[in-house]
Amino acid sequence: MKCLLPWAVGLLLSNPFILCSAELPAENRILFLGDSITHGGRYVALIEAASIAAHPDEKKIFLNLGLSSETVSGLSEEGHAGGKFPRPDLHERLDRILTKTQPELVFACYGMNDGIYFPLSGERTRAYQDGMVRFREKVAAVGARIIHLTPPVFDPLPIAERVLPAGLEAYPKPFEGYNSVLDHYSEWLMSRRKAEAWEVLDVHEAMTNALDARRSQNPEFSFSRDGVHPGDEGHAVMAGPILDHWGLHLTAEGGIDHPKGKEILQLVLKKQDLLHHAWLSETGHKRPGVKPGLPLEEAEAEAAKLDAAARRLALEKEPSRN
Repeated sequence: MKCLLPWAVGLLLSNPFILCSAELPAENRILFLGDSITHGGRYVALIEAASIAAHPDEKKIFLNLGLSSETVSGLSEEGHAGGKFPRPDLHERLDRILTKTQPELVFACYGMNDGIYFPLSGERTRAYQDGMVRFREKVAAVGARIIHLTPPVFDPLPIAERVLPAGLEAYPKPFEGYNSVLDHYSEWLMSRRKAEAWEVLDVHEAMTNALDARRSQNPEFSFSRDGVHPGDEGHAVMAGPILDHWGLHLTAEGGIDHPKGKEILQLVLKKQDLLHHAWLSETGHKRPGVKPGLPLEEAEAEAAKLDAAARRLALEKEPSRN
């Protein structure tokens, strides 16, 4: 069974905890929560489109309620967004989300904003860890399962003129070594897998390995233009650990492995955008500047049509296995 992208082979060999499964999870309502990278959502759409292409009769519901600027730690740097608003705190809206969406499986992708782009500190680390524990407790209380995703990489290369060195009292611009903070957060999450049997998939290591491989060929390569938000290629790498875990895969180019893969993905992207903004409006949040969504009932009706069209395409021909 082919279940690994080429970049993941070395990761699997070095990490025996990454396993492949031949089936999608038993849960039907799958919720993704995270910051602006999840808000952007392409990795979520890739996962859903890959699952539809491979299993068109398995009608899983993928909900993305990621929110830009959000933290799980509740922290915000002074003057965030030019002083317009503090970073949203997941815990302000988490109860409403869990009550209204009724998820059975939750993916949690936080960390990028939680160190607020400063050097590592014990206080901020504890806030991140405590926020994650509280998050887990709330998910468990509604009877759902949670899988943590380690944070994506921070890359100072494309913003070299806009980062600051260590040793300063304030960081109105990001700390140049901020990825080391995300290394630390990722290591802590991975340690919980052994110590407390948390389910954790290592997006951070997958992106680090893929970035190193690409940069060995092109020293100027980056997944993101701003050091934070990955483009399409970076989102494909982010999706990899989840797809591997479910026995799914993308093409070597990061596309959907099906003759109608591009069309399926476009339908899923449109569906995800509709539902994402509808659910954000339905559940409420304190982040200004987010596009309001359609009334949920209307968005779900339109999404159902797009979903049906994607599944019809998936049934036209079996996905290629080359």
